[in-house]
Amino acid sequence: MAEVHQFAFGWINPTLAFVMSFLGSLLGLVLATRARESQGAARARWLALAAVAIGGTGIWLMHFMAMIGFDVPSTVVRYDVPLTLLSVVIAVVIVGIGLFIVGMGRPSVLKVLFGGIFTGLGVAGMHYTGMAAMRMGGVMTFDRTTVALSVAIAVVAATVALWFALVIRGASATIGAALLMGAAVCSMHYPGMASIRVHLAADTAVVEGVSPFVLLMPISILACVVITALAYATVGFSVHRENQREEELLDEARDLHQAAAMLRPGFARHR
Repeated sequence: MAEVHQFAFGWINPTLAFVMSFLGSLLGLVLATRARESQGAARARWLALAAVAIGGTGIWLMHFMAMIGFDVPSTVVRYDVPLTLLSVVIAVVIVGIGLFIVGMGRPSVLKVLFGGIFTGLGVAGMHYTGMAAMRMGGVMTFDRTTVALSVAIAVVAATVALWFALVIRGASATIGAALLMGAAVCSMHYPGMASIRVHLAADTAVVEGVSPFVLLMPISILACVVITALAYATVGFSVHRENQREEELLDEARDLHQAAAMLRPGFARHR
């Protein structure tokens, strides 16, 4: 059995992974708040954006950043690109379905529980799909007890995240919830990675796949674009709503002024 390192670059990867998870969760919760304030198609659009933020950035990007720190000194580690991309799609779609379960229609505890179980199992599936994308000069096996623990954490974390998306209000509460979500996602990831056992192959065949550092640059650029776009959508909506409120207040002021102007001549004649 080969030696496995989970923190090949020290605390750089776990720190970056937590930051990504926090930012994605924060944006997702803000977007979920926008969804609660909307109806119909507008609510669906906000929930879809929240799924991209939480599933794509808060969960998958955290997962990828943390996996870069995984190393097997006895062999090179490469990644299968199609499976890696599939894990991204799974993360966004599964989180989106969970958000739509709890976010559309009348909210209920049953919806949160069902959505949490479904989303948690899906996120665990995404995680192990990403792990299955790893290629190395050996065979990976998994400790079943640790796998079960990681799946249980994923279900609990997903349930709490969906509940936060349904009820959290206010800046302080949203930031606190995002910090907890980031910690929960990391808590699911590392037990899953700790379940890996690598048995080296007898031959020294060429390991196919792409180095994680080759994927790092395009993924980082795409992540920056997505985070910026989601943040712009959130801020733009807030500015639009404030402008709309100001216009409504101005319209009310004009109506009151006109009403007062119409009353003055009559008032003067009666005097």
